[in-house]
Amino acid sequence: MKNFLTAGASSLRHLSMAALLLASTVVGVSAHAQAEAAESTEATIKKLIEPRLGKDAKVDAVTKTPYAGLYEIQIDGDVIYTDAKAQYLFIGRVVDSQTYRDYTKEKIESLNQIPFSGLPLDKAIKTVKGNGKRVIAIFEDPNCIYCKRLHKTLLEVDNITYYTFQYNILSPDSIVKSRNIWCAPNPSRAWSEWMVNGKEAPAAATSCNAPHEDVLALGQKLKVTGTPTIFFTDGSRIPGAVDAKSLEQKLSSLK
Repeated sequence: MKNFLTAGASSLRHLSMAALLLASTVVGVSAHAQAEAAESTEATIKKLIEPRLGKDAKVDAVTKTPYAGLYEIQIDGDVIYTDAKAQYLFIGRVVDSQTYRDYTKEKIESLNQIPFSGLPLDKAIKTVKGNGKRVIAIFEDPNCIYCKRLHKTLLEVDNITYYTFQYNILSPDSIVKSRNIWCAPNPSRAWSEWMVNGKEAPAAATSCNAPHEDVLALGQKLKVTGTPTIFFTDGSRIPGAVDAKSLEQKLSSLK
């Protein structure tokens, strides 16, 4: 009887182990199948939606979101949404109605982050205020009204270093003004005099070269579409002029 019970218990253990192994295999196969199905749907959506967005549209990625069955389409640093059949486009923001968390904004900010340490700071005008420990980089055009507003704001901010990339996109005259300032004996002072006080820098010597083409290519690579655009050391950006309070809050949030 004892041997019979022992043998029975051993058989049950083997059956249980086999059942567990089978269950884990089924789960693994199911998860793999689901992953393949998701990849297939995302690839189909990309194939369908890309030609509908315009001749030169290039979809960077399509991923299924955890909300409302929507699929996220990443295109040129922006985000739009569609359904599983790519029948409808949803252009706007997805916001949690309880917490007001803006999922779209977070995603766009993530997509547009840059490696700040990789910026060619030798091609920018360096300005240091106070201890200069807080660092930002700004893409600006000398004819940009909002850039001038930002510089008046920067007069209220201390202990900061800012690198000005002269991103001449508003007019041919911007290139001339930027070159004169770049070639001045003190480019930082010359830039500030122009942006804050409207005082033009003397004409540059013909032998002086400014990094206009390099900065233009850099801005296009980083998808800078307007001035001013501020970059922070965590790789995030703020397009447009901000007030001193907002700038201080952002700087304080950085590690």
